[in-house]
Amino acid sequence: MTTTLRPSGPLQHMADGARSRPYEIRVNSRRVGALVIASDTPFGPTVGEIRDLDVEQGDRRRGRATVAALAAEEVLRGWGCRRVRVSVPADSEAGLCMAEALGYAEYSRNMAKDLPAEPPALPEGVRGRPMTDAEYEGWYARAVESYAANWSSRGMSAEAARAKSVADHESQLPQGLATPGAAFVVLEAAGVPVGHVWLAPRGAGSYVYDIEVRAEHRGRGHGRHLMQLAERTALAAGHRLLALQVFTDNTPALRLYVSLGYRPTDFNYAKDLI
Repeated sequence: MTTTLRPSGPLQHMADGARSRPYEIRVNSRRVGALVIASDTPFGPTVGEIRDLDVEQGDRRRGRATVAALAAEEVLRGWGCRRVRVSVPADSEAGLCMAEALGYAEYSRNMAKDLPAEPPALPEGVRGRPMTDAEYEGWYARAVESYAANWSSRGMSAEAARAKSVADHESQLPQGLATPGAAFVVLEAAGVPVGHVWLAPRGAGSYVYDIEVRAEHRGRGHGRHLMQLAERTALAAGHRLLALQVFTDNTPALRLYVSLGYRPTDFNYAKDLI
């Protein structure tokens, strides 16, 4: 029996050359699953994604998903893509094994924690306070540059990275510090500002969009204190779930989140298309 992909919808074309199309996974003429192939990623049309790959229960563990993923890679090569990304739910053992077997490398993971009813206590001499307008202005300028540099370091052109950074910040913070739901909190230790965290509602809980300990104050446990402050802020907003994303190469942050009880929800992988 032969596993193939069959288009199940029209090919969508975007102004920048990006494309997307849904497909059915078929064994001969029988439908056994589906996926979406797209190149409408933040990196532009040369980076593609395989999304929502799912094989029906009775046809799993027969190599259908692997053949479908390889066929999807061929479609992306035909579209001129040089890199492909996939996101795999943490509870999909077969999906994680397949990604590794096909040569994908993890670059980041999404994590979340179910918060206890009682907020975590901060050490004596450590407290949180709202970010001031002046602090926000300085943070915003640095954040736009830092976010753009992050995307540039992962393959996006400098011009596109800068444009994306500005657009994303304007979208997330249309009213700046006064944006409804957004919380900017500064951590002080012995009266000295040592870091900040930005979180806002997302999905069923709160999401950490930015967290940083100032360079001169690192190595003193303030990263843990900031996350405890983030959890307190989420609970004060009525949320019992706190989520975030961490790049895999940020080993100290990853270890911190694991030690605080954060669990992976999705693993994000990528590989070059040769």
